Amino acid sequence: MSRAIAGLYRVRGAIISAAVVLIFVGTLGSLLVSIDPLNAVFRLLPLVGIAGMLFAFALIIPGVKLLPTRDAVQVTSPVVGRWLAINSPATKVPSHGVRAYGQAYAIDLVYEPNHRERPVFGSGTAMRRPAEYPAFGEPVRAMIDGVVVKVDDSQRDHRARSTVLAVVYMMFEGAIRELGGPRLIIGNHVTIRRSDGIYALVAHLQQGSAIVREGDGVVAGQEIAACGNTGNTSEPHVHAQLMDRASAWTGQGVPLVFADVKLDEDSTVQDAVPANNQHMTVSESASR
Repeated sequence: MSRAIAGLYRVRGAIISAAVVLIFVGTLGSLLVSIDPLNAVFRLLPLVGIAGMLFAFALIIPGVKLLPTRDAVQVTSPVVGRWLAINSPATKVPSHGVRAYGQAYAIDLVYEPNHRERPVFGSGTAMRRPAEYPAFGEPVRAMIDGVVVKVDDSQRDHRARSTVLAVVYMMFEGAIRELGGPRLIIGNHVTIRRSDGIYALVAHLQQGSAIVREGDGVVAGQEIAACGNTGNTSEPHVHAQLMDRASAWTGQGVPLVFADVKLDEDSTVQDAVPANNQHMTVSESASR
């Protein structure tokens, strides 16, 4: 029974997405199609969808209890320079509020170099061009040695959501993106498999920036793409996470720790994960 629950817990996101589609299609179809028995079928679909959603939500509590306890895996930082941490697992787990899409221990990194200011939220236009942010176009590197198993860099870079109203718009937009599954949430991304079955994913990459292909072997610190503003994001940043599966649909998050980084103004080089609103500085040599 425990194995069955754990297996169903892994696919709960797909169940919820399918349920939402059934509710939408059934509601729309029942309004537009009056011919029986089609109308009766359409009226049944929302009930099936609701039942599916309740079933998926019921899996969450027992499913979380069955998750294995893992030690943090040491990885190379996917970025070089001075980056601000947000949605950090050093502050809370799950770091992004949910465990879906393997994000339990994910971290978001925003570039804040000393030589260039990052636009202040709430200032300027509601939807700034991504190029106005220093993170846009910055190199993104492999966190682990391994083989590239997934490359997606076809999605366009959208404008930032740089005011409160724009963020409200993003929330509605995000709900629609959820219907498309993890690809539309994490945007362009590269996933690498290590020999021990750990998968490292970096996301929100710039359109057309991937310089690796599926099947390529890579080493930690190797440049693989560039920071962009794709998927469900308010501004250009790098999203990094480890998983125990290649697919974000079924992967569970794995804790990580960055090797050889400095935190805030401390000059000590250490293995660490920056907490929310803490700066992490990584030298070029530390990423190789």
